[in-house]
Amino acid sequence: MWNHEASIETSASAETLWRLFEDVAGWPRWNAGIAHIALHGTFARGTTFTMGLPDGDAITSTLTEVSAGVCFTDETVVDGNRVAVAHLLVPLRHGGTRVTFRTQVDGPDDTAIGPMVSGDFADVLDALRSLAEREAELEVS
Repeated sequence: MWNHEASIETSASAETLWRLFEDVAGWPRWNAGIAHIALHGTFARGTTFTMGLPDGDAITSTLTEVSAGVCFTDETVVDGNRVAVAHLLVPLRHGGTRVTFRTQVDGPDDTAIGPMVSGDFADVLDALRSLAEREAELEVS
């Protein structure tokens, strides 16, 4: 089993970040690894979504956990490997939020697939932080 965790802190609230998470069609705004995406239902446990990747491939994932305002986990099976990514929001005492992407890959190619899945998470988290902080500024003004 392969595991990885990446985190950032932002001045944006968990509520602002959660709105960005629930807006699945808007994920390409903060994740350059998504060319297009479609949610097949509501943002709830058991719902699937299909992501079109920049190279033209598409993958279908399932929301396996959704706890509003706190976390969601999606799971994708790739060539017999189970890839689960948890997206966690933890409010900070001084204000703002810690955002963590926790990845777990289990399968015959876990050590090869894991770094491919999570290799851009630093950039994705930076883009998410920038967008969330811009959105938060608009909410205030």
